[in-house]
Amino acid sequence: MATAALLRGATPGRGGPAWRWRLRAVPRCRLAHSSCSPGGDSTAGADWACFRLDGRTLLRVRGPDAAPFLLGLLTNELPLPSPAAAGAPPAARAGYAHFLNVQGRTLYDVILYGLQEHSEVSGFLLECDSSVQGALQKHLALYRIRRKVTVEPHPELRVWAVLPSSPEACGAASLQERAGAAAILIRDPRTARMGWRLLTQDEGPALVPGGRLGDLWDYHQHRYLQGVPEGVRDLPPGVALPLESNLAFMNGVSFTKGCYIGQELTARTHHMGVIRKRLFPVRFLDPLPTSGITPGATVLTASGQTVGKFRAGQGNVGLALLWSEKIKGPLHIRASEGAQVALAASVPDWWPTVSK
Repeated sequence: MATAALLRGATPGRGGPAWRWRLRAVPRCRLAHSSCSPGGDSTAGADWACFRLDGRTLLRVRGPDAAPFLLGLLTNELPLPSPAAAGAPPAARAGYAHFLNVQGRTLYDVILYGLQEHSEVSGFLLECDSSVQGALQKHLALYRIRRKVTVEPHPELRVWAVLPSSPEACGAASLQERAGAAAILIRDPRTARMGWRLLTQDEGPALVPGGRLGDLWDYHQHRYLQGVPEGVRDLPPGVALPLESNLAFMNGVSFTKGCYIGQELTARTHHMGVIRKRLFPVRFLDPLPTSGITPGATVLTASGQTVGKFRAGQGNVGLALLWSEKIKGPLHIRASEGAQVALAASVPDWWPTVSK
């Protein structure tokens, strides 16, 4: 039975009253203009919230063999830029994918940025969790063998998330895509609900029209409410399965591309058409114990039947790997301090209506 159709009666993905990001005013230098002006607008009038993601970093992969090299390791096609018209600025495209181990489990989640200079693809930027940058670089070196590929950190650009100042406007508001040596502004390839990605040498809010600095707590709260995993806390290396992690929902896998490491299990699961467990957004309904909820804590029904496990979260929201057929009733976790904490799982409204 289709997961989304089965669960539409569950708690909505963004329950509760409308709310806004906590923002701070900063001087502004818009991407669309060359002049800078002080940010004298009130915070309430801000159009965009910019979140500096220090937990994300960039690797650059370039060389004549960069494209075939990455194709053999990633779950998705490469985001190859379309040919730019004569005199047009350099183009960029973004895509989402996972690196898998030979057993078909996720090692690293990445957002890829395909770069183009003049008429040729000049390489790719891989956005990954900062804590595994070295491990990912070693993973790439392991498979490089004699290919003409260079893999190196790219600290010149920092990663920002850009979202409309009102979370309810995600997917409706728009910016102008830009690509250059100093800044890349492009739609988040996972879902429109995650807004835009900005790679820049400068302060992000200074480059976005109406941009203000957002609180990182709000970014992660929004991300968890939308059911979007990011980084090794949400996708433990060698543990998470890509389709249970909703990789297909987030445009992160191609079932028609050539072979890649870990493809067999992923392709077989897809063609069998049955994915019984998924990462669902969850919201805690009771006060949390002072020690918080331990990752891996068992999620139970009212009768004590196991439904799945809590994966990670922030505050009163997070992600849990749950059996799809069992999430509609009352759920709870027995915390380490003996307390029973009630929670509710939800189905994000951006998920496909009919899904496997």
